[in-house]
Amino acid sequence: MGGERAPLLEVTGLAKAFGPNPVLRDVSLLVAPASVHALLGENGAGKSTLARVLLGMERADAGAILLGGARYAPASAEEARRAGVVLVPQERTLCAHLTVVDNVVLGIEPLARARLGIRDRSRARAVARAAIALVTADPGRVPLDARAGELGVADQQLVEIARALAQGGLREDGRLAARLLVLDEPTSSLGRSDAARLFERVGALRDAGLAVLLVTHFLSDVRAHADRYTVLRDGRVAGEGDPREIEPAQIVREMLGRALDDTRACADTRASAVPEAARPDGGEVVLEAEGVSGVKRPKRASLTLRRGEILGIAGLVGSGRTELLRILAGLDPRRGGTVALRAPRGIGLLSEDRGGEGLMLGRSLAENVWLSPRAPRFARPRSVLSEGARWIEELAIRACGPEQRAGELSGGNQQKVQIARLLREDFDVLLVDEPTRGIDVASKAQVLALLRDLARAGKAIVLVSSQLDELVTTCDRIAVLRRGTLDPPRPASSWTEASLLLEASS
Repeated sequence: MGGERAPLLEVTGLAKAFGPNPVLRDVSLLVAPASVHALLGENGAGKSTLARVLLGMERADAGAILLGGARYAPASAEEARRAGVVLVPQERTLCAHLTVVDNVVLGIEPLARARLGIRDRSRARAVARAAIALVTADPGRVPLDARAGELGVADQQLVEIARALAQGGLREDGRLAARLLVLDEPTSSLGRSDAARLFERVGALRDAGLAVLLVTHFLSDVRAHADRYTVLRDGRVAGEGDPREIEPAQIVREMLGRALDDTRACADTRASAVPEAARPDGGEVVLEAEGVSGVKRPKRASLTLRRGEILGIAGLVGSGRTELLRILAGLDPRRGGTVALRAPRGIGLLSEDRGGEGLMLGRSLAENVWLSPRAPRFARPRSVLSEGARWIEELAIRACGPEQRAGELSGGNQQKVQIARLLREDFDVLLVDEPTRGIDVASKAQVLALLRDLARAGKAIVLVSSQLDELVTTCDRIAVLRRGTLDPPRPASSWTEASLLLEASS
């Protein structure tokens, strides 16, 4: 800050834990007025928890926050909005069937007759018009009466920002009442040109006096548009400064907690980590995709997968990794491109949403292993239990028995149950989405070793993981999905965690 301006936001010694697990540890942060401050860190570093505390969605266990020099400890999101702290979430929250006006004033509708709940339409329109004017140089670009679902993704993002500003309140003269805007991964679903146009408006908001806390993974966005940055790692501040004065590699080191040479050492273990038989030098092609695009993501993805290969897909949250797997599995619609499956035993997906769609947590382990589209409609309970017991032994699943409910198992053993179901179906191609998310270190090692064994046995695997070290040490080739476009894969031995992060962030 250079002592020139008192900070708008001052966070000191903030701490937050969920049960025995600390998420924020002695975090301190200064955000200047009329500035863009980037908040960086790997998944799980504590960025979202810090943002939720600032937005009144969580209460800190320790520490202090000053906003505009006054004590700030919001007990709710509504209280944070009244103080002028507003959020644009990463995921779209617009109601596609409602107009721009209706979306901007949703939840803060001005009323003509409060007791009767009758909305003041002219006032609602005036609020929406003023909010839209703040986020675009050409207000006519976003028609107030257009339905949100008819707008492009970039214009929908502008409406999201306009709604957040409106929730913070607008003065009678049309100036901002909001003081701090939290932008959570605002460009994760935008192409380069749309992202550039968005940041033009973010710069205009900063020039109008607004402070912006930019939560992002894109280092290129940070260097081009942020005045300051702070890196969180394992819930602690690991680095901060002017992004224009620091090399991207230094920021990456702060995020990873190790030097570039250390991450390269990880990659150098690749040759000994994966047996020669698992490498895809001459394996037959079992899956081929060309120019695949989805409804939103990916925009363009081409890949070739061979028997005996583990192909890693790296990318930031929102880049389209999960969407690509779901399209390949036939679960989500494909807008363009072609997919050719040359595998007689078909293709199976291990979902990243273990509890939501991967498992029936209230049903037994045996039922979860048994049930699938290929399973017989009628089966003897003894057969189901016998099959469950077989896979408990086969995959060393720690359970009381095949009748134990899946929801009672640890995360790592739940993952093994998902894998057991895929193996029972004997699919040739396995699409594996975040297989080690939320499981302990020992279980991670077991799951990754199992994937390598499956590749050695001739399965073809596409592995999506946010854990870059897992990709480098487990895969044969790795491709990076950036802003919806999949780059050509390269041998895993040519990647490091740092180079993957730099590529995905560019």
